[in-house]
Amino acid sequence: MTSASTAQSASADRPDEGAPPPETGGDGVPAIVRRRLATGEARLDVNSWIATAVVVTIAAVLRLLGLSSPKGKIFDEIYYARDGYGLIDKGVEWNYKDNGPSYVVHPPLGKWLIGLGEWAFGYQDAETNISVPGHLMTTAPEFGWRIAAAVAGIVSVLMLTRIARRMFRSTTLGCAAGLLLALDGFHLVLSRTALLDIFLLLFVLAAFGALVLDRDARRRRWARALDEGLDPTVAGRAGRPAGGWRTWPWWRLLAGVLLGCACAVKWSGVYFVPAFGLLVLLWEVGVRRSAGVRRPWRDALLDELPWLVLAGLLAVGTYVLAWSGWLLSDDGYYRLAERYPNVPGLSDTPVIGALNNLFQYHKAAFDFHTGLETAHKYQSWPWQWLLLGRPVAFYWSGDGACGAPTCAAEILLLGTPLLWWSFLPALGATLWLGVARRDWRAGAILVAVAAGLLPWFWFALDGRTMFSFYAAPALPFLILAVVYVLGAIVTPTVPDGPAPPDPAALAEQHADRRLVGGVVVGAYVLLVALCFAYFYPIFVGNLLQYDDWSARMWLDGRWI
Repeated sequence: MTSASTAQSASADRPDEGAPPPETGGDGVPAIVRRRLATGEARLDVNSWIATAVVVTIAAVLRLLGLSSPKGKIFDEIYYARDGYGLIDKGVEWNYKDNGPSYVVHPPLGKWLIGLGEWAFGYQDAETNISVPGHLMTTAPEFGWRIAAAVAGIVSVLMLTRIARRMFRSTTLGCAAGLLLALDGFHLVLSRTALLDIFLLLFVLAAFGALVLDRDARRRRWARALDEGLDPTVAGRAGRPAGGWRTWPWWRLLAGVLLGCACAVKWSGVYFVPAFGLLVLLWEVGVRRSAGVRRPWRDALLDELPWLVLAGLLAVGTYVLAWSGWLLSDDGYYRLAERYPNVPGLSDTPVIGALNNLFQYHKAAFDFHTGLETAHKYQSWPWQWLLLGRPVAFYWSGDGACGAPTCAAEILLLGTPLLWWSFLPALGATLWLGVARRDWRAGAILVAVAAGLLPWFWFALDGRTMFSFYAAPALPFLILAVVYVLGAIVTPTVPDGPAPPDPAALAEQHADRRLVGGVVVGAYVLLVALCFAYFYPIFVGNLLQYDDWSARMWLDGRWI
């Protein structure tokens, strides 16, 4: 399916716009209903996968090339690389200096993934005299603690490419989304550093992708039922598609597991739980309305609420399972009451005591987060993030020979400026287009962006210390907003009128619009690529002459 024929249909939820009265097929199902329940192609499109492979290869080269540089632990790698090794070695985060459990304030899953890379490729820590060879192969130790983040970054590019292609029904727009993520400096830096935020981004995006697949599967289920003669106006089970375990919303249940994984990386994943639940409910109401159900809201709540509850329980179970190392060990912080006699509320009762102590641990961590108001050089406020108001310097060195008296090497967590400064206009355009077209895609994008950003505006009222990388899980959806607008530029619209337009004239208009739109999309992606190339040295810590480094500090009062 080409972008010329399918890119971002303006009538995604209004397929009858500007069309003659709907026909009725031989099975009695109106054509308009068929179009409303239509989903993306289910067949394998080899060309789209080849294009996807090219985009993912670009992302992989950028993220794996020189991954072991710079040497040593940078920024918060001093915490997470060590915690990852402790989890692999002892099942809990461990302080090897004091030979005791570490007090940590983030769940363990992201650190387990970092530790898995260290297990596979080796780990060294000169400060604690630890040197462990890899079980697969021994490489530079930096590669061991950064490889998991790199893989997460590469997989997230793959996911966004395929999600965008399914949403917009266009290989061109799907690859544009993946390429924009691959060429974003913010995403690149997080993909090359042993921090937690890239894993949070990955699991949130994966959960969203699973829900998009769930939406398509449920619409196909209704379409099949109507083809088989279902009368949706009949009350009760007789007016609903047949059940059975094969028709269970498996993708939705998987999304629950993935959201549990997101929360098991960082608690901020929880903001997406109600947001995605709302999307599912709205989509289920929409499919019933399209099918002709008389009371779509009531039926959607009755039919889908139990599945949403089950997905939520799976999320909770997955989250608790991520703490299995702590639960099955006697060494975790707060794990045994007898080792913390001055901490009230702990218990050593079998099973119940472990869960109670885990709850007490969570209370302590929650108090830490809510009371975090210590000033930091690189802290920023949420309204600065999309404007790149205060990026975070992960690494800086003035050592080395660069052919000038003064040199500079820096890793700056900075989004590719041209891309990031497109986000706010794209969000405004997405809102306008979504309302005008009543397009589910615009709503999904905006709800996900809101879940990723708006809670931090609330916390800013309390003066909490925050950093720009808190915006990471919203990044794929911000890019989807940009691509949605690009798709609107490409997409021809069908004029309203009492009679259908002349097919020949309409085809010519569509061809002209697609040509102009294709040039605009290509030019934009090219400009983002050139901007990324210019800033690439400060994304990966390449040594520059000081003047060359300074020239890249466009907002020198904010970026230095």
